[in-house]
Amino acid sequence: MVKNVKTLLEILFVSTYLGLTSFGGPIAHLGYFHNEYVRKRKWLDEKAYSELVALAQFLPGPASSQVGIGIGVMRAGLLGGIVSFIGFTLPSVLALIFFALAIQTDIAKSGWINGLKIVAVAIVAQAILGMANKLTPDLKRRIIALISFVILLIWQTTFTQISVIVFSGLIGFLLFRNKSEVEISTDFNFPISRSFGAGCLILFFGLLILLPILRENTTFSWVQMFDSFYRSGSLVFGGGHVVLPLLEREFVPLGLLSKEDFIAGYGLTQAVPGPLFTFAAYIGAVIGGWKGGLLATFAIFLPAFLLILGALPFWNSLRKNPKVNSAFMGANACVVGILISAFYDPIWTSTVKSPTDFAFTAVLFSMLTFGKLPPWLVVISGAIGGFLFL
Repeated sequence: MVKNVKTLLEILFVSTYLGLTSFGGPIAHLGYFHNEYVRKRKWLDEKAYSELVALAQFLPGPASSQVGIGIGVMRAGLLGGIVSFIGFTLPSVLALIFFALAIQTDIAKSGWINGLKIVAVAIVAQAILGMANKLTPDLKRRIIALISFVILLIWQTTFTQISVIVFSGLIGFLLFRNKSEVEISTDFNFPISRSFGAGCLILFFGLLILLPILRENTTFSWVQMFDSFYRSGSLVFGGGHVVLPLLEREFVPLGLLSKEDFIAGYGLTQAVPGPLFTFAAYIGAVIGGWKGGLLATFAIFLPAFLLILGALPFWNSLRKNPKVNSAFMGANACVVGILISAFYDPIWTSTVKSPTDFAFTAVLFSMLTFGKLPPWLVVISGAIGGFLFL
């Protein structure tokens, strides 16, 4: 009992630290997670992490949040997943509810915020380098990563990413199915049964069907709000940025939120750490106060929670099958291509806009990679440097 409480407190501490420091969007979050969970704490190995990333990228919802929930589940079961989610999400939720109720600000344009975004560039670059060395050790997998990168960079559509993952898995199966030693990653004890996972998947689809029916047959505004956020969280592939037009269509045309407030909230969401889906907390707070902010947060993240909990038990069994594992080898190489593509656009293109930005990125990357300095020190250095020079 004491050990379980200690483990949960450890998960809460680490995830809250990440929730307070992870700037830069979902791909940047995966870089922060990789550094903290894989490199530093070794809670899982490179291959298991990449498999979890591939699974989260394949499922609808916020990929980084689903990866964090999955790691929490691996570490301490269902409670571990819940604690991991709370720690990573709550800081930005509270900040955005506060901003929605109290102030409007141009904080997103501050120099120190730009410095933190450049920190994210350096951390993602380091994570990609480390994962590429482990997941693409041979020419075949490097070609898979390269092709995935090129396709995703040229055809940036909602379903391109899913198609590339499936295709890479098929190629991996064909190329590596006869390999004498298929690379099996560290085994994990999943305290979540298949029946529980199936129940989560049934609940996910049940709510997706039931909520619109309830909405049409009731006048309760809370039901309407819950349905809007739940559907938005259920239909998003490709990361948090994709949810923005869905939320805009749900609330701005109906007059529940002005276009000016929507844009201001988007700017604030970019300025705080943590998942972009917490933009829902801002919208909910503008419409219904702090209770609306909490309800919106719960509703938009619930699909992601149900999907990752539903998929994990089956994924843990499938990954032990040598033939399935050969497909994962191709999918893992594809993940490297996905990360490189997202590293260029939107992370690099939206952050590194001048020679000064590039120079600052190189300094921070060198501090991480060659100087072996802890990430928290690089984060502080980025904020101070951004305040002084950007």
